[in-house]
Amino acid sequence: MSTDEIPSVKQVSGSGIPVRGNDIDTDQIIPARFMKVVTFDGLGEFAFFDLRFDDEDNEKDHPFNEPQYQDANVLVVNANFGCGSSREHAPQALMRWGIDAVIGESFAEIFAGNCLALGIPTVTADTETIEELQSWVEENPDGDIDIDVAAETVTYGEKSVDVTVNEAQRKALVDGIWDTTALMKSNTESIAKTAESLPYVESA
Repeated sequence: MSTDEIPSVKQVSGSGIPVRGNDIDTDQIIPARFMKVVTFDGLGEFAFFDLRFDDEDNEKDHPFNEPQYQDANVLVVNANFGCGSSREHAPQALMRWGIDAVIGESFAEIFAGNCLALGIPTVTADTETIEELQSWVEENPDGDIDIDVAAETVTYGEKSVDVTVNEAQRKALVDGIWDTTALMKSNTESIAKTAESLPYVESA
């Protein structure tokens, strides 16, 4: 099996951006009217759009509008993030805004699965740990956060905390088998061989 095309995701480092609030659903992450695009290109600018702008397109108070977070790549959220509809546009919008990893109290299962398909770890910790990290990020917007996916730790400032990465997700990211499309492409010969052995698949 060749996984040369799929990078392993053992560690993510960068500065953080805190988005506070429980039950932030996928419609808040990317409003439905922006899902009419043929490709996902350009979705990043519409991330959290209705939370960031009023009806006259005036900026509202939101971390994604604040200049100190414009280069951030680690999103820190609260409970049940990504709930609601299963739209894959939500993690696509976050990735195209620049997010490489999400740390939170909990995630909707389908949202976490859609993140995994993009190589974005969704890392969980308890409420107190998350709130402390969010406060630290607000005080240290340029501070480094290091997520060790393999060891399940997050290090920031002088502190290192234990976090949880879903075991199947951790294995897929660390072993570099999270991109199923690339996996299939790299195994076309064995797929063709298997197809030939199946009685219900007609040979070309």
